[in-house]
Amino acid sequence: MNLLIIFKIVLVLLLLFIMFNLARALFILVKGESETPASHFLGRRVIFSVLVVLFILVALGSGVITPNPRPY
Repeated sequence: MNLLIIFKIVLVLLLLFIMFNLARALFILVKGESETPASHFLGRRVIFSVLVVLFILVALGSGVITPNPRPY
C-alpha cells in the first residue's frame, strides 16, 4: 500500500475521532448527566489535535507530502 494513502487514512481517522470527542463533550454539556466531565473529552480533543499537527509536520519533513510552493 502506498505511504500517502496510509497517511490520508490515519489523518481522516484522527480527525473523525476529534469530532467524536467534541460531540461527546457537547452532549455532556447540554444534558449535564454524566460521571465523566466534559473537560475530559475536550482535553482529549486538544491532545489529538496536537497529534494531527505533529503528524503533518513529520510527514512534511520526511517528504511523504509536499507543500504547495505557489498557492495562488
